[in-house]
Amino acid sequence: MRVTRVTTAELDRLEFHAVRSGEHGEVAARLLDLANRVDAGSEISRAELFVRAGEQWEIAQEYERACAAYQRAIDDGGATVIDARALSAGALLQLDEIDRAGAQLKRLESEEPRGLQTYLHVAEALYAHDDLAGAERWATEGARRFLGRDLTPYVNDLLWELLRIRFRIRADLGLPEDDLDRRLDEE
Repeated sequence: MRVTRVTTAELDRLEFHAVRSGEHGEVAARLLDLANRVDAGSEISRAELFVRAGEQWEIAQEYERACAAYQRAIDDGGATVIDARALSAGALLQLDEIDRAGAQLKRLESEEPRGLQTYLHVAEALYAHDDLAGAERWATEGARRFLGRDLTPYVNDLLWELLRIRFRIRADLGLPEDDLDRRLDEE
């Protein structure tokens, strides 16, 4: 049976259920099922459903399944909030698949454009896996790319979050304060 469309409200309901119940694996399986049945006219793309399933698998600490879901999103090629290659790289790092994660990030770096959420996710994932230089580079590139743009309040909040993590990374690296660090004084 095909699903004509999946709405944001339905997706929110499923993810809220996962948070309340702790049934992240079950919700991931439901999201994968929806992705396999959704029509092209859906409010939520098939690729985004694969991404959301992967995120639920990650929360359930099922990193191989998360990687498989992210790969399906990559293969689908549809629109996603966070680039599936960035999410895949994070899950691969959890599996200690450093070379495969690096290959995903290289592919991601070679293409444009990337959303702010993608920069933030990559910076956080690299930071969590002690690649401080890589995390600082991604955070810096994202901050420079989005500073000065007219952003929605939500994306503006993400920019401040990126600047804060960048500041922590640079402090851990022992780097001196720079112009982007000083932007935090404006917050």
